Amino acid sequence: MKELLQIQSELKAPKGQYNSFGKYKYRSCEDILEAVKPLCVKHGVILTLSDDIVQVGDRYYIKATAQLSKEGCTDVSVTAYAREALEKKGMDDSQITGTASSYARKYALNGLFCIDDTKDADTDEYAKKTKSKDSSASNKEAWREKVIEAAKTKGIDMKEVAKDYKLNSTTTADRFKEVYEDLIREDNDAGCNEG
Repeated sequence: MKELLQIQSELKAPKGQYNSFGKYKYRSCEDILEAVKPLCVKHGVILTLSDDIVQVGDRYYIKATAQLSKEGCTDVSVTAYAREALEKKGMDDSQITGTASSYARKYALNGLFCIDDTKDADTDEYAKKTKSKDSSASNKEAWREKVIEAAKTKGIDMKEVAKDYKLNSTTTADRFKEVYEDLIREDNDAGCNEG
């Protein structure tokens, strides 16, 4: 369906929601629908969303389907699933189901319209990557500090160490660790030779 390709290329779905606790913006199902409805009208297609409840083991999932239809064309649809939480403070059962539905619909729409949510702050993947980057940066800084301390202990100017070991802003934590171990090794070797 060529209309789907056109909508995918024209769609701009802004992140219209803000999480004040996590201090990030994110895109909701409603944000996507608000952006896509005028494009559906423009290209003469009908977008429908539907939910089914599916039981897997002892848990219930909401299966959301986003479907694009045009007379004389084969329908295109994408499904996504979201599990209902066992309980959520401050919500009754119908609100928990509604939250799962909204979440599943958002990801069905993402799949249908090729919206990349991997960098959204409301995804676990984003949180893992951010935490990993933060951890790497602090690890790098920790090893850099150790190199500086080892250089001071040996009475070597850090500029010399940086030049000799080719250290710069792109130096990794692993490389700083190697340099630190090399500097410490030189101290230990000197101590052994003296004895």
